[in-house]
Amino acid sequence: MLLTALLKAFLTGGVICAVGQLLIDYTKLTPARILTGFVVAGVVLSALGLYEPLVEFAGAGATVPLTGFGHLLAQGAKKAVTQDGLLGILSGGMTAASAGITAALACGLAASLVFRRRAKS
Repeated sequence: MLLTALLKAFLTGGVICAVGQLLIDYTKLTPARILTGFVVAGVVLSALGLYEPLVEFAGAGATVPLTGFGHLLAQGAKKAVTQDGLLGILSGGMTAASAGITAALACGLAASLVFRRRAKS
C-alpha cells in the first residue's frame, strides 16, 4: 500500500515537473511566467473541482508542486468566504498558505546567512 502511494506521488509530481521542463525547453516563456502560470492553473483547476481528485489520488505528488500551492490558495479563500463573507477572498488564501510561506522565508534567510554571495562570471 505504501509503495503504491509513493509511486502515485512520484509519477504525478514527475508529470507536473516534466510539463514545466517542456515549457522551459520549447517555449519562450520566462521561468517567472511559467511559475505563476502553474500557480494560476492550480487555482483554476481547484475552482473547477478538478484538482481535489488529483490530490486524493497522488497526495504529495499533487500538493508539493506549484499547482498545489495554487490549490491551497483557492481552498483557503473558499473556506474563508464561507466563514467571513467576501472579505475572506482577501485573507483566506494567505491564511491557508501562511505556514508554507513562513517556512520558505525562514529557509531563504538561513541560506543567505550560511552561503556567501558571489558575482556571476
